[in-house]
Amino acid sequence: MASLHLLLAFLLVAASTVRADQDAFIGVNIGTDLSDMPHPTQVVALLKAQNIRHIRLYDADRGMLVALANTGIQVIVSVPNEQLLGIGQSNSTAAKWVSNNVVAHYPATNITGIAVGSEVLTALPNAAPVLVNALRFIHSALVASNLDRQIKVSTPLSSSIILDSFPPSQAFFNSSLNSVLVPMLSFLQSTGSYLMLNVYPYYDYMQSNGVIPLDYALFKPLLPTKEAVDANTLLHYTNVFDATVDAAYFAMAFLNFTNIPVVVTESGWPSKGDSNERDATVDNANTYNSNLIRHVLNKTGTPKHPGIAVSTYIYELYNEDTKPGPLSEKNWGLFDANGNPVYILHLTGSGLVLANDTTNQTYCAAKEGADQKMLQAALDWACGAGKVDCSPLMQGGPCYEPDTVMAHATYAFDTYYHQMGKAPGTCDFNGVAAITTSNPSHGSCIFSGSFGRNGTSVNVTAPSMNSTSSGSPLGLWRGGVSTSILLLIKSLALSALFL
Repeated sequence: MASLHLLLAFLLVAASTVRADQDAFIGVNIGTDLSDMPHPTQVVALLKAQNIRHIRLYDADRGMLVALANTGIQVIVSVPNEQLLGIGQSNSTAAKWVSNNVVAHYPATNITGIAVGSEVLTALPNAAPVLVNALRFIHSALVASNLDRQIKVSTPLSSSIILDSFPPSQAFFNSSLNSVLVPMLSFLQSTGSYLMLNVYPYYDYMQSNGVIPLDYALFKPLLPTKEAVDANTLLHYTNVFDATVDAAYFAMAFLNFTNIPVVVTESGWPSKGDSNERDATVDNANTYNSNLIRHVLNKTGTPKHPGIAVSTYIYELYNEDTKPGPLSEKNWGLFDANGNPVYILHLTGSGLVLANDTTNQTYCAAKEGADQKMLQAALDWACGAGKVDCSPLMQGGPCYEPDTVMAHATYAFDTYYHQMGKAPGTCDFNGVAAITTSNPSHGSCIFSGSFGRNGTSVNVTAPSMNSTSSGSPLGLWRGGVSTSILLLIKSLALSALFL
């Protein structure tokens, strides 16, 4: 259904030069170093409940890719570091990887990017000589499958390869890596891809021995006299994140690459740490991630590129209790393995992502006795212009029964209410809806806000994590396409009356 929304939107705005993927977004990384990793359907249920529309996987797990089918969630899959040497030395191995892990799932699963390795230049230097070949081989396989325009190929880099990062205007990459970086940047530029960069102000702060103020690392407001000034450009910096991103832009410019955008593939703050990690706290993690989300979605941009926001993936969805290293390494997650929030993000009013206030469960329901025509108009608007995925209301869907306007409207209203972060005024619908604390879920129809470890509204059967079984998923909505498009067209047409 989500893919049909995208198809119809494309047909309606085909003449536009503005692409949706140019809009800034917040995504989330999904690590799997948990002693009790949730089933893929439970992971996807949590993503949907939190309206997380962009994710990055550290592999190409078949179970996750099957569970993500027909959700519309945009996915970056990864070539793990341990597979990099084989792919970088063999075009046929790369082609087989793309066939098994991308072509077999696309377009049902909305794969938009492939991350080839992770921090290879610093974590796996012996593979550095084959990194660019790996990028090229993976891209060639996408070209052969006619998917190179839909799926970008890049490799996440550690910001530690940027030397002399402040002032940003003087930044440059470690020159010992130029033999890899120059052809890599040339590849990114020629394929219209982007630089993947991991940015961790927490580590910059911890390693600065007091030089970097905590407020500067956490995006907290600073007095003008406390802002960092680049003496060469006179640009003012109010946080580590922007300074690091601009350092990457200047470092690329130093190598004569000036039109490659930056996407931050990892950033976050740990909520717990060892005794020597006193600033790894729940409050600081909440402050950093809340401010980061607002900063990205407000399209503030950076001092070098104001108004051009840097899309960012938060590290990470779950706390990973089996991850090696200090206590902080296990506590970067927004949620525990049961889907409970580690903290409630300070996002009041911003509304569109990660509305994870599960401690105050409220719902939006159609009012008893509401005018049926008003209810129908509101339902049509929610399923159309309101961008609610109303596919569960179709015949055979988990929320089709009872087949009444009131029941269907309640599902659509509540989904919209949660998509908007339960912001004030998002449960009104011209007076035919009201907030309630009664959970409207029934049978297999699970409403937003009522997801737990065992809750799911994903009507698929997916292999477990790290499945090695073969075969490609079937399209879940095959045979229902024409009905869905008609429903969407009707909804869009009637939405004008509602507005």
